[in-house]
Amino acid sequence: MHPKNIKIEDFTYNLPDERIAKFPLGDRSSSKFLTFKQGRISHTVFRNICSELPADSLLVFNNTRVIQARMIFHKETGARIEIFLLEPLYPADYAVSFAETKTVEWLCMIGNANKWKSGELTCQFQMDDQTITLRAERLSSEGRAQKGRFSWDGNTVSFAEVIDKVGELPIPPYLNRDTQESDKTTYQTVYSKIKGSVAAPTAGLHFTPELLAELDEKGFERAEITLHVGAGTFQPVKSETMDGHEMHTEFVSVRREVIKHLKSKLGNIIAVGTTSVRTLESLYFMGVEIIRNPNIDMADLHVNQWTPYDNDLSEYSSAAALQAIIDYLDRKGMDRLVSSTQIIIAPSYQFHIIRGMITNFHQPTSTLLLLVSALVGDSWHEVYDYAMKNDFRFLSYGDSSLLLP
Repeated sequence: MHPKNIKIEDFTYNLPDERIAKFPLGDRSSSKFLTFKQGRISHTVFRNICSELPADSLLVFNNTRVIQARMIFHKETGARIEIFLLEPLYPADYAVSFAETKTVEWLCMIGNANKWKSGELTCQFQMDDQTITLRAERLSSEGRAQKGRFSWDGNTVSFAEVIDKVGELPIPPYLNRDTQESDKTTYQTVYSKIKGSVAAPTAGLHFTPELLAELDEKGFERAEITLHVGAGTFQPVKSETMDGHEMHTEFVSVRREVIKHLKSKLGNIIAVGTTSVRTLESLYFMGVEIIRNPNIDMADLHVNQWTPYDNDLSEYSSAAALQAIIDYLDRKGMDRLVSSTQIIIAPSYQFHIIRGMITNFHQPTSTLLLLVSALVGDSWHEVYDYAMKNDFRFLSYGDSSLLLP
């Protein structure tokens, strides 16, 4: 069946609110860890991961860092306006936008938008001994989102510093609570580096520095990619079939040395989290596009959501696709691939890069549950039933699993 015809109602289960982990455990690595290996299910604790991974595994981590993307302004009337940063538009590069010291434009979601038709919103904050005024203005609508411009005085203050002062870390809406100071630490992976996400790649929240060191000591290889997680990751599927659901677009960045490493370890790659899966699998389709059009512009390597299903790509091997990216970067004298993906991974998808993945337990009727089903088939029912019967904690701050079909 083409994924467009999948009925999302077939991918649901009963998730009582008390099974949703509202806060993380005190010790990240003490969470429960379900293992699904060739159909056999058992569980241990996460700190025992080294004894559960296949020998010669390469673990691929998403090193994105969550930004304080939620900003609250108040109009003179007292109306509370929430501006939620989605992605940079001008400058469009994340790092350049965060370094800007005067003005930036971002794609945003606006809460209580009907109370803010026009005009500037302002708020003030202290930076060292300066009082700085931040101004926000609405420019235009972009689908369900809005284009917003932000400007501020204090020419030495970067936009990264502005949102660190004014913004709030956006925790998932299903936690049904306010962000707390502790979330600034617990809702970041210990290896997060590159600012840009509005949600954490939560499978990685279970790793500690000690556990990463143990992986190294025991000979497991590690690599890092970057996918900035968008707010669309929480967007429920509202259509009856997947044909009516538009996948969100996310920024992807992968270094040349990592792509070379991936090519050498095909057959042994374990993705840490669904965002790593989406990034790695997108690389295959980008490589195929380069094979077909060697002079393609990098921005045009964007992977559309139905690309994996609308073409027969069986003639292109995974190794050939990755080598095509390496050669492409060499021709352009570049050290990394930077593009975007809208890929949807659903039942009938053929995996090209990963062997398995580490992932948390996802919401009913979500695209993330479709991804799990694409990997383990109908066994996802058994996996989730086992987790429910064995008191696993669900969603972002919950327990995790290793899925090896």
